[in-house]
Formats: sequence, structure tokens, C-alpha cells
Amino acid sequence: MPASSLLGARVGSDAALIVRRPWLGHWRGLVLPLAVLVLLEALVRLDWIPAHQLPAPSQVGQTLWWLAAGGELWGHIGVSLARVTAGFAIGAALAVLIGAWVGLSRRAESYLEPTFQALRAIPSLAWVPLLLLWLGIDETPKVVLIALGAFFPVYLALLAGIRNVDRKLVEVGRLHRLSGVELTRRILLPAALPSLFTGLRGALSLSWMFLVAAELIAATQGLGYLLSDGRETSRPDLVIAAILLLAVLGKLSDGLLKRLETRALHWRDSFVGGEG
Repeated sequence: MPASSLLGARVGSDAALIVRRPWLGHWRGLVLPLAVLVLLEALVRLDWIPAHQLPAPSQVGQTLWWLAAGGELWGHIGVSLARVTAGFAIGAALAVLIGAWVGLSRRAESYLEPTFQALRAIPSLAWVPLLLLWLGIDETPKVVLIALGAFFPVYLALLAGIRNVDRKLVEVGRLHRLSGVELTRRILLPAALPSLFTGLRGALSLSWMFLVAAELIAATQGLGYLLSDGRETSRPDLVIAAILLLAVLGKLSDGLLKRLETRALHWRDSFVGGEG
């Protein structure tokens, strides 16, 4: 049998195995984190790493248990989730509207694109003093800062997706005498959908990153507040617990968005990769 046929058969069988046993890929993803946890536990127990600098994973687990048992943990998680959800929704919605407008209009691009590129280069912490002056210290500046972080990945991805649509598809639409709105709705936006979801997933990751900066704005609850509290009280177990919670929540939210992407883009016949 030719080598290409063997390779195709192997990739096909591997892909079929993943489809039949989706849990297999999830368990493989846990191998590295579990190995790291076991290694760190051993190094701390053997006093090769000072416990006051890097606590053992078991100690971090105890800290999480105490926070959860006291009810404090769920309050922090709920507040952070609400802030990320609101900021991500606002930033992504504005990015879709403005990105579609700029992508479809050269005139809009000439007016807006230079300003957006300049704003994109501003670090997140640089916005904090200005938002405090403008919006005070309540929830509004926190949500606005997260929305700023979510805006630019979605905007850039959608703009690139629209501009990379095959021109032949547009010409076919014009041959069928589609109006500008119909051309956009039936050809341009569906063709740009994969790029849009890439931008949404990047924006969601940045929203969790911007959350930490946002919760430095006079926050009394949230995972960013836990990080700050652990630093000020010299409790590395609290700091690491907050980092782990951010990682888990970020992974779970990205998994939900990935499932939505798979459902929305089920029509694609894309390469899933082999087992090599």
C-alpha cells in the first residue's frame, strides 16, 4: 500500500477514535498538570523548595477548602464571573458592530483604523487612573476595563476575516444580484465566522487577564482581590489558589466557547490532526 494511503488511513482511524471516545483527549490533557502537582508536592515535602516561597499543592488545596467551607470562595468567584461576563459581552458586541462596519467600508477604515491601532498599544494598567477619575470606584470602571481588553481581539479578527473572504464568493453574490445587506449577511459574515470565533476566544482569555487589573480598582471581592490580599498578607498559598481558580475558570469558559464554535461551524470539513 502506498505511504500516502497508510498515512491517510492512520489519521482517519485516529480521528474516528477521538470522535468515538472524546473523553480520551480530556484525560490526556490532565497528565501534565497532575505530574507537575505530584512533583511539586514531593519537592516541598523533601524541603528542596522552601514552603514559605512555594507551598505544597496539598496546602493550597486546604486553603481552597477552607475558603469554600466558609462561603467566602463562592462570593469571590461569583463577583469575578459577573464582571468578566459583562465586560466580555459589551466589548465583543461593540467589536462585532464596529469591525463589520470598518471591514465593509474603506472610508470607515481610513477614519477609525489609525486611532484603534494606537489605542490597542496602551497597556491595561495605564487605563486604571483615568477610569478612576472618570467613573469612580464602583463596578463601572472594572467592567469598562475588561470591555477594553475584549474589544480589540474581536475587532481585529473580524476585520481580517472579512478582508480575507475569497473575492470569487463576492462576485458570485453580485451575479445573483444580492443587495449590500444580503451580500454581507449571506456571504461575508458567514465566511468570516471562523476568524470571529478565533477573536472571541482570544478576547475571553484577555478578559480574565484584564480582570486582575480591574480588581485592583478599590475592589473588596473577586479573584484579583484574593491575589492582592495574599500578597499583602504574605500568604503564597492564597496567591496560588487564586491563580489556579483563574486558570480553571478561564479553561472552563474557553471550553464552553469552543463547543459553541464547533456547533456553529459544523459545516467545515477541517483537519483535526493525527496521533503523531
